This record gives sequence, structure tokens and C-alpha cells, in this order.
Amino acid sequence: MSSGDSPPGDKSENSLAVVKQLPPDLLLIVFIHGFKGTDTTFENFPQRLEHVLKETIGNLKVECVLFPAYETKGQLNAAVEHFADWLTTLTVQREVADGKGGGAGKAKIVLCGHSMGGLLAADALLAFVNSRPDKDAPLWPKIIACIAFDTPYLGLHPAVFKNSATKAVEYASTARTVVSDVFSLFGKKGAPSTVPEKPPLLSITAPPTAESGWGKWAPAAYAVGGALMAGAAAGTAYYRRDDIGSGYGWATDHLNYVRNLWDEEALQKRLRDLIGAQVHLGVVFRTFYTLLPPSPPSFSTLRTFAILPPRTSPIAAHFLPARNTQAADEVQAHTNMFNPRFNDGYYQLGLDTAKIIREAVMSARGITENDDTEARKDVEAAVAMEEALPNQVESDAKP
Repeated sequence: MSSGDSPPGDKSENSLAVVKQLPPDLLLIVFIHGFKGTDTTFENFPQRLEHVLKETIGNLKVECVLFPAYETKGQLNAAVEHFADWLTTLTVQREVADGKGGGAGKAKIVLCGHSMGGLLAADALLAFVNSRPDKDAPLWPKIIACIAFDTPYLGLHPAVFKNSATKAVEYASTARTVVSDVFSLFGKKGAPSTVPEKPPLLSITAPPTAESGWGKWAPAAYAVGGALMAGAAAGTAYYRRDDIGSGYGWATDHLNYVRNLWDEEALQKRLRDLIGAQVHLGVVFRTFYTLLPPSPPSFSTLRTFAILPPRTSPIAAHFLPARNTQAADEVQAHTNMFNPRFNDGYYQLGLDTAKIIREAVMSARGITENDDTEARKDVEAAVAMEEALPNQVESDAKP
């Protein structure tokens, strides 16, 4: 049964019949990479998602667009402004080119950010929300969903650095070792054996509150080898493993960029504002987090790359698990989220993402799918998710 067929008595499909009399909706899905990501971060995931949505949503034109690779350095605000300008231009171009009525707001937009790209997407969305002339003004660009993938909205889990320490050193050793590079930034030849009396000027200080996740592990990070060791070893060593020795200016810019993960108050406020945008403007907010199973004896508990909210928090409902039983550690799970060869949860992640977007599109149309329609669409999506993609040399379809 095609996506246009419907069983008798299906009111949601009757509503869709009315929609079909109108020009097709234009859906832009924008993908934003994270810290040291590239245009290949998402691999074939955008194409596969586009295919699933075309097969499961009627009267819809879908286009997945990659935000061009950008420098993850300097202030995050600068990257947000650059992205907002780019998205505004893209939206105008697509709405004008479509030229079939609807005017401003015709294009429905879904923002999909991986890692720090999720922060960029969230802040751009909130910038558009706050730039409206008044609270009753419509949102433009018409963003209907903000979906994040392993974005550390509440910070990186402290265990990431501990569990990835050995692997980080291995990566770093291919480019003169991370320790020598990190401390060369400060004119030192080796890691100090004790905590420095005064942190270097480039250090990222943890929030003063004792309850802070950063506050709990930051002293240990200093003891390991200076103020930058934790961030540089687990972050810089992996993402810049091919060219780890890059000097003072590079380190300053990039540390300035990722320091947003240390601002606990700002992290909490961002989440509250995102939920507010969903409540008041209907902009769906969800964030997937990688979830690794216990692996005794080394790892006796579940592992995540990002800190999660308490289960009793109202924010928790917006955090969705993306299980991966193949990855060796949290960093590998994080960086290979869109690689089915290293993520056995890849196809489920695609289905879950497609369903969120489908529901957001239907909600924007004023349609609520009944249980039968939703179940049928889920089956169609599962079939489409595993199909070989057309005109693709290296498909990630299941054999």
C-alpha cells in the first residue's frame, strides 16, 4: 500500500486529502556538524532519512541540506550568527524558487545538529524566536523541529575522559603525543607531576558549585596533567588526531569555542527556552544520546557521552536513547553515530528520527494520525529505511 492509500474511516487521511489539493509542502532538513566535524560527519544518514520521509509523507517535497563545514573556533555566538544568516538566505532562496504559493513561511524547516552542532542549532532557533517583533508574531524561518544527536546540553559525562584516556593517548601518539603538544603551548616540555599552583591563562575553569558535574571531576583533570589535559586528551586528540600539533592560536580559538560546555547556568537556561519554544510555538525538541551497555569487568554500568537530566525532571522526556552495542567507548559511539558499521542502532536511530519529523509535519498541518495510520506508516518507514539508496555507490542498506 502506497503512502497515498488509506483504509476506510481514517480521518487523518481524509484531512490529508484536503492537504493534497494544495501545493506540496516544502520541507528542508538542515544538518549541522559539531566540534571538528566535516561535511562527511553524517555519512549517508541525510539521504536515507530523505528517502524514508518521501515514502511515508504525502504531498511533500523533501530536501536535506548540509550546513557547509565551518571553523569550530572562537565564540559560539559568532558561529550561531553565521548559521542564522546562512539559513535565512537558504530559506528565501528555496521559498522563492518553489514559487507555488504560500509565501514566507512556506518552507518548513527541521534543524538536526550533531554534538556541538546541536548547541548551534538550538541557539539559532532561540535567536529567531527572540527576534520576533512581539510574542504573537509567527516564527520565520518556520522551524518546526530541533533534533540533536549526542549534544552535551548538560555537559560531557565525566567518565568519558576516564574511559577514553588510553584511546586518546593512542591517537595522540601518531602526532607527537598529546601531552607534549598540550604543554608545549605553555612552553613546558612535560606534564607536571603535581597540580599547578595557578591555572594557566588558557584554562577553562569549572563552575564554583559543588553539585556541578564539572566541579566534581575538574580537580582530578588538573591533577592528571594541567588545566587542558582533560579537554585536550579526549577532545582535541581525537578530532585533530591527524594534525595534533598546531600551536598557541589554534588551541586558544578552539578552547574558546568548547568552553560553552562549562557554563552550567547557560546550559540549563537553553533547555528551558527550548522547551518553552515547543510549548508556545510548537517547535518539537528532542535530543538523542548514545547509550552503551555495561561491559564487565571494565565497565559495570551503562555509559553515555553526555550528562543526562534526572529521570524525574520534566526535561528528561526530551532525551531519547540511541543504543550502540558495538562501539568500544563513548567517544567512538559519539563520532560513529551515523556509521552503521560501528553502530548497530543506526537503523533504529533513522526510524526514530523520521517519526519525529513526520509527526512535526503532521502537527504543522493540523493533522493527528490515528493509531492505525501511525502503525502503517511505521511499517512503511522500516521498509524504506533498509532499502538500497538510488544512485549511491556505497550504500549503507542492510544486506
